[in-house]
Amino acid sequence: MELFDPTRRDALTLMGRAGAAALAATALPSGAARAAGPAARLTAGFVYIGPRLDWGWNESFARAAGALRGVPGARVVHAGYLPESTNYADGVDDAETRAYAAALEGLVTEGAGLVVSTSFDHDPFLLAAAKKHPDVLFRQATALGKPDFPANVGSQNALINQGHYVNGVAAGLCTQTNQIGFAAGMPFSPVLLNINSFMLGVRQTNPDATVRVIFTGGWEDAVHDAAAVNELVDAGCDVIGSHLDAPRVAIETAEHRGVKVCGHAFDQNPLAPRGYITGADYHWTGMFQGFLEAMEAGKPLPNWLIGGYDKDYVRSSPFGAGANPEAIAAATTAMQAMHDNDAIFVGPIRDNTGKVVVPAGTTLAPYADELQRTDWLIEGVIGSVT
Repeated sequence: MELFDPTRRDALTLMGRAGAAALAATALPSGAARAAGPAARLTAGFVYIGPRLDWGWNESFARAAGALRGVPGARVVHAGYLPESTNYADGVDDAETRAYAAALEGLVTEGAGLVVSTSFDHDPFLLAAAKKHPDVLFRQATALGKPDFPANVGSQNALINQGHYVNGVAAGLCTQTNQIGFAAGMPFSPVLLNINSFMLGVRQTNPDATVRVIFTGGWEDAVHDAAAVNELVDAGCDVIGSHLDAPRVAIETAEHRGVKVCGHAFDQNPLAPRGYITGADYHWTGMFQGFLEAMEAGKPLPNWLIGGYDKDYVRSSPFGAGANPEAIAAATTAMQAMHDNDAIFVGPIRDNTGKVVVPAGTTLAPYADELQRTDWLIEGVIGSVT
């Protein structure tokens, strides 16, 4: 299949627009993870809900897909998806939803026994494709496991917040103004978790620093991303972090403004040769390679898989020119702590309205489901979830 890279895509908006009606129309019975069988096709198909080479979320999957070509007997195909459009009828762009459904179908036609979408959370179109093709395994990302998914659908996630904690540890030692900025898409749980983890990392090395957050309202909007970074820099922030699907513009804007920057999702070091400190990177290669090896052996794939530094699903970008020796030393120690699954969230912790959100004597371990349901910002963060 030909790969078409669209210029802009907002995955969560697409899934939200599909709404409950679409989910009801594609409701499927629950089931356990299934074995692919010894005769399973070792062809992995990938469909991207944004530009494949976006220096972020989608490219982290594309890099893993490329690495799968090294698995003996494996074949990788990419789906083309989607032309940019801003014409929505009743909240749903029929052309885009048809294109996405066709992309999923096309991967199956290409012989994929495993289909991976970069969509996040409940994806009604992927569920519909899974119902139509019960012999094909489908995967997509979620914040938490979905036990009600059909037998041939599974999901995965990575503890990228651990990488943002490491970013924060380094950022706290790289700021001179004690004002750090964070540009994020929307205030939903995984994003809030990343901001809070970043703040806790900053506090570890610089208790006097604050983190000012701006939510752009989208994931791949160059104008809003640049505006957010410029506003943060104008407010005095001299280090910028982010959680955007395509952080390129945010990184380049920070570099242009002469401030330092931490990355998200993919190594953006080349985009900021003067100011890059380090970044929180997804590393899906081992996970997806394990899927193909299980398929070849006729073993079941897990319904839900998550991991962090301990499973090599998260890594830190190489240190850039923006990292001073003290930041490098402290961040390296923090990386080891994340490898050891040390807890970040140890009570007492208050949110930025003064409410206790993690009581004294309570520790939320890295894999605690409560963290994936975060709906608050901790003290030290300047910003609001509403």
